[in-house]
Amino acid sequence: MEKLFEKPVVSVDSAVRYSGSEDNLEPIDRAAEKRLLLKLDLHVLPMITLLYMLAFVDRINIGNARIQGLEKDLHMKGQDYNIALFMFFIPYILLEVPSNILLKKVPPSTWLSFIMFCWGVITVCMGVTKSYAGLVVCRFLLGVFEAGFFPGCLYLISMYYKRYELQWRFNLFFCAAILAGAWGGLFAYALANMAGVGGYNGWRWIFIIEGLLTIVVAVIGKFFIVDWPETSKFLNPDERNLLLRRLSEEVAEAQMDTLDKASIRRILTDWKIYVGSVPFPLLHSHSFLPKLTDPLTPSGCFTHRTIMYFGVVTTGYATSFFTPTILHQLGWTSIRAQVLSIPIYIAATCTTLLTALLSDRLHHRFLFSIAGVLIATTGYVLLLAQTHHVPVAARYFALYLITSGAYITQPITLTWLANNLSGHYKRAVAVAVQIGFGNAGGIVASNIFITSQAPTYPVGFGVSLALLWLSAACCVGFWWGLRRENGRRERGERDWRLGLPEGERGNLGDDWPRFRFGY
Repeated sequence: MEKLFEKPVVSVDSAVRYSGSEDNLEPIDRAAEKRLLLKLDLHVLPMITLLYMLAFVDRINIGNARIQGLEKDLHMKGQDYNIALFMFFIPYILLEVPSNILLKKVPPSTWLSFIMFCWGVITVCMGVTKSYAGLVVCRFLLGVFEAGFFPGCLYLISMYYKRYELQWRFNLFFCAAILAGAWGGLFAYALANMAGVGGYNGWRWIFIIEGLLTIVVAVIGKFFIVDWPETSKFLNPDERNLLLRRLSEEVAEAQMDTLDKASIRRILTDWKIYVGSVPFPLLHSHSFLPKLTDPLTPSGCFTHRTIMYFGVVTTGYATSFFTPTILHQLGWTSIRAQVLSIPIYIAATCTTLLTALLSDRLHHRFLFSIAGVLIATTGYVLLLAQTHHVPVAARYFALYLITSGAYITQPITLTWLANNLSGHYKRAVAVAVQIGFGNAGGIVASNIFITSQAPTYPVGFGVSLALLWLSAACCVGFWWGLRRENGRRERGERDWRLGLPEGERGNLGDDWPRFRFGY
């Protein structure tokens, strides 16, 4: 048990390498470090957390609009709703990596606020569209502009905090998505009462008001979103030096801050990043894959990380898109269904934050990811058994279990990846790839809840449960691979990399032989 929670020797890095000899430096003032952490928490997290809440509300408010008459007014039928959901994810998946690379060149305060302003405009357009085709086009454009926000925020947060300070901070940020479900339902309940104002039905006002709110906050956000540590204006020179020093002491030589041919090849020719969203059994069905998917190499681990996110994110999106509909089909009115979705998300928020505290305190990720899967599985079993006269109260409780379990595992998988990356560019690309390809789970979620199968949705719940356990299997494989790779490095089996040319040796990122992976 002691070894299970041991702290790795070297961790993830800051945006820049602190210059200077450690031997000539005085010990870090822990009181000053504590004050710095508080200042980071007050400046880095609040604005992007608020923005992410609005982003997620704009993304999922279509679920609330649906039960307020969206389908009837736009003459939608059959799987039209699922297609509208699906269109969002095409650009959302494809544009995340380009956005994160661009984010390295453009100040985060400029880029993140700009794309948010644009998707706010698109959300308003969804409220005034007169046709189903217009809705589909708006959903596509929403995916274009939202693509860079979430991976960009995770990238930005990870550049300010040390490895085992990150899960708590990221979960605080991630809770914005969970609370968006609660707040979105409450807000939609209020806006639904505007039905008839200006000749618009209630669902239109959901999009219009939430879109206008996003636009206003995006303009304000330009002045409050932080930039990279080395250029951040809220830190004085002493605080900035302390920040860069404390981060550099974790990373040692594991840098990848130069985007040259060697580093591009090291990142982009790793095909496992791109096939990471392919179902896991398929990856091992070809004779040549044992060599290429070696989980003992850092790049091999990308496959596990991306799939484990893909597996759990399906449940995350399913609960966001379909919880109001499922509650409505339990026999409750549209308004009551929206109100009763609120405590589900509040419970999930509390569970997620408690998990983050324990995970950072214990310096451990793996067992928490499995715990979330087990909790959500219990909920799915209840819903899959509902044809056997499961009481409504039990089905309602099942949604608590599914949502809480998913939101334990989902942020763990994201932070676990960031914990095991080193180098500005490698993290930018890999985080975006994980979120981008992993979000193919959103495509799955938007197509497995078949209208004709309501209210039992056997395909929707069954596929979600299967993918959840796909995620669990990959978490196990990822954990095993990290432990094995750390052992190889301890035995000096990666020390040959120290003989590489100096330019490449100083730009290895987490391939640096003394970097240790965390689990």
